[in-house]
Amino acid sequence: MTRRATVIRWPFLVFLGLHTLYTVRTQPVHRAMKITDTLHIDDWELTEQFIRASGPGGQNVNKVSTAVELRFEAARSPNLPDAVKARLKRIAGRRWTKEGAVVLQVSEARSQARNRELARERLAELIRRATVAPKKRRPTRPTKGSVERRSKAKKVRSEVKAMRGRVEE
Repeated sequence: MTRRATVIRWPFLVFLGLHTLYTVRTQPVHRAMKITDTLHIDDWELTEQFIRASGPGGQNVNKVSTAVELRFEAARSPNLPDAVKARLKRIAGRRWTKEGAVVLQVSEARSQARNRELARERLAELIRRATVAPKKRRPTRPTKGSVERRSKAKKVRSEVKAMRGRVEE
């Protein structure tokens, strides 16, 4: 999260010998992670924790925390509709926690920035998959010909099995 500086000018402090006094106030700037054209996630909804990674990286692996653990509080997100939350819970599987958060761990790249980028891309793809509503199944009946073929095949099979008994003389 970046911060925006706002400069405030106080011209009324002339009686103190100060003609103008400037103060700088910083406010957080919320950047949104775009999922679809209509859906986005604000930066304040995501928490990242950097941990030590295993795998390639040589000495760097032992010194720098390059792996990222991205946590998205999906159940409390005001930007996700309830239907998307329900599908996301099913798609996320064991990455969905009891508290209703999606936790992704990425340690593929050697750099922290690339792992962070990969984690955000994976989260966006997971949510994109959850936005697609599954097609409703329309029940259909088998055709008359298929029912007849099935019963004929069962009858033939039954006759074959009936012939397998002991031979009586």
